[in-house]
Amino acid sequence: MSFSRFDDDDAGGIDEAMCCFSCREPYAPGDAGTCKECYEEASETEEELKREIDDLKSKVAFLRLSSSLHPFSPPCFSDVVLVAADGASDQTDLAPPVPVHAHKAVLANRSPVFRAMFENQMEESLSGTIKISDVSHDVLCAFVNYLYTAEACPDDQMAYDLLVMAEKYQVKHLKAYCEKFIISKLNWDNSLLSYAFAHQHNAKHLLDAALSLIADNMDKLTKREEYMELVEKDPRLVVEIYEAYLAKQVNTAAHKDPLQNNRSHRDYFIAAAD
Repeated sequence: MSFSRFDDDDAGGIDEAMCCFSCREPYAPGDAGTCKECYEEASETEEELKREIDDLKSKVAFLRLSSSLHPFSPPCFSDVVLVAADGASDQTDLAPPVPVHAHKAVLANRSPVFRAMFENQMEESLSGTIKISDVSHDVLCAFVNYLYTAEACPDDQMAYDLLVMAEKYQVKHLKAYCEKFIISKLNWDNSLLSYAFAHQHNAKHLLDAALSLIADNMDKLTKREEYMELVEKDPRLVVEIYEAYLAKQVNTAAHKDPLQNNRSHRDYFIAAAD
């Protein structure tokens, strides 16, 4: 509730009073701080919001899949299994990979890629086994768990791995979640690697955050080992870093002295005309 002060020379001799912004009714400085009607209305609004929140919670509980359908419970009506194939599973001296049981309806509903796979009767759909390449069993479990619960508790490395899977299977909500998580952990030490990673996996928010951090520390950039690796592997990204830095410098200069900036532009055009 907002309030405003006004001079009340005509209202009972009160020199200065407060008035409710909503109803404009005045009250004296020594009163409670809001009129009774607005206080009661605010209380009713709060109660209504609480009821709406409780209603939403009950709907979420209703829509949440039964625990018997959870992929890590004993299989219940499961019609597909996912297997992590990170390269190590091909070695004969290792135990076979542990399958993750799931349901085609859930996978297809959460991921357009899985939906296309099942609709087009691809080999994985017919065999009932989907091999997920270049991923560990733990990451696969976390990914499938998110498809069922919309919940994830990744550590720093798993957040990167989950983002890769989210992009591959077009699970936008999970990708956005991972981006926010990685940004929250962003620092100078991991900024260059995060920038290159974001560029590779089209993570725009992460890319912008990492690039801004790098541009603020350009004096330390060339001393980093990751910088030299980036120069060798993908110099295009290095060029983009310097372009972002120069753009930031120009922006800063323009805000500091807009008059001088305008004069510089004018002098440039005069010189060009001569």
